[in-house]
Amino acid sequence: MKVLAAMSGGVDSAVAAARAVDAGHEVVGVHLALSRMPGTLRTGSRGCCTVEDAMDARRVADRLGIPFYVWDFSERFHDDVVQDFVDEYAAGRTPNPCLRCNEKIKFEALLDRAIGLGFDRVVTGHYARVEHTERGPELHRAADWAKDQSYVLGVLTGAQLERCWFPLADTPTKAAVRAEAAERGFLLAQKPDSHDICFIPDGDMRGFLAERLGAEPGEIVDREGRVVGSHEGVHGYTVGQRRGMSLGVPSPDGRPRFVLEVKPQSRQLVVGPKEALAVVRLAGTRISHAGAPHPQLADGLDVEVQIRAHADPAPARARMVGDELVIDPAEPLSGVATGQSAVLYEGTRVLGQVTIDRTVAADAAERLAEADAA
Repeated sequence: MKVLAAMSGGVDSAVAAARAVDAGHEVVGVHLALSRMPGTLRTGSRGCCTVEDAMDARRVADRLGIPFYVWDFSERFHDDVVQDFVDEYAAGRTPNPCLRCNEKIKFEALLDRAIGLGFDRVVTGHYARVEHTERGPELHRAADWAKDQSYVLGVLTGAQLERCWFPLADTPTKAAVRAEAAERGFLLAQKPDSHDICFIPDGDMRGFLAERLGAEPGEIVDREGRVVGSHEGVHGYTVGQRRGMSLGVPSPDGRPRFVLEVKPQSRQLVVGPKEALAVVRLAGTRISHAGAPHPQLADGLDVEVQIRAHADPAPARARMVGDELVIDPAEPLSGVATGQSAVLYEGTRVLGQVTIDRTVAADAAERLAEADAA
């Protein structure tokens, strides 16, 4: 089998590529240049896809004895990931750029090019598992739930999963991957994992957005509309945020206030108590299925829903209502923002995901029920 190994310069993709070679396949390594500043160097565990990462990937490829190339996807990455990130925050939503990168870059642009060049599979170092069944490919959680990355792969389609191979799926721990890398003589065996947003290596997201969107001062109001503070731009805030707000009026009960709603058109932030973050329904129309759509979604299906990469899955009921996927968690979820992805699971299997367009707060649902009863 002819395999293209996506090599980020990290330990996971290095070991994944090595296992593909061990399996006897014809393997070619490729590193994706995503930065428009090719001189950028990595700082500890911040940032990725830098010159340093490309050199680390090349050293691994040389040790494995496989061809190695660098593909420039920087323009596509800027348009589909970075600009999307900026646009979503400008619209008052909270995007997940890692999920968008997997959707648009690693498993669309990269996979399309790989297929065009005659490759059978694309190998990556993601912690997830693809099972090939009579119904078609299925995406499942990895053996190591602490490192499981199925959430950020929830945007993949069945056609894409058919061409994916994740050799680390059944590896019990990240420590085992590092140990294997050391045994193979890879110098990056103890290289820190990257974290935060790769295209904001200094971690200053508010500064990054302010530079691109400018300062747009506005009011911070409570749920009754009373002005309690000010801000320099709603794009620096997300639902559930507590810190970083300039509040000149304390809450009547002295308790902390949290961002409940971001209103870019009026440049207002609505704040309130933590319990007001509770959400009993979330829904959206931007839906993707990880394989064949589940036949019971039309009538309603008991699932687990995960709303962030490191959140615990929560029991829920999901159903299609027209072209909208509606999800009702068994217990209220806290701090759900529009723009986030809700990924659905049935056991370890990923059913798919929806980008959240709207939510229903618990107290709003209670008020509506009381009004109906009256």
